[in-house]
Amino acid sequence: MVNVQKEVQTKLTKGLLDLIVLQMLDSEPMHGYQIIIKIRRTFGVYFGPSTIYPLLNALEKKEYVKSEWNMQTERPRKVYQLTNDGKSVLNFTANSLNIICKTMSTEKPISITLETRTPNFGSPQTQNKLSPFHAIPKR
Repeated sequence: MVNVQKEVQTKLTKGLLDLIVLQMLDSEPMHGYQIIIKIRRTFGVYFGPSTIYPLLNALEKKEYVKSEWNMQTERPRKVYQLTNDGKSVLNFTANSLNIICKTMSTEKPISITLETRTPNFGSPQTQNKLSPFHAIPKR
């Protein structure tokens, strides 16, 4: 069960990575390595530089984040911060995600049963439409 939980958390984190990065930058400007470490500590999932930096570049191209070089440290760092457009996208996405989560928790779960059917292969209408196993949602 622990492996399943870890797998689900990893999938969700991957799928929402841009939202997670925007959320982190909403609280404070950060450089890429800080983001990598914070994601790992917060979610227990490691995304390396080959994942985070292209994502930051894509977010910067969309003008959701902007960057500046911080030359006042021993090692120069490119620091990213959220823009107003980024805040708008973050708010809209967070609201949408909240609606999805509320809907999932209040809706009656859908169960799917498999029903075996023998399609009429002689009929052109059914030949390509039905497989021997056709999923029928059950409420």
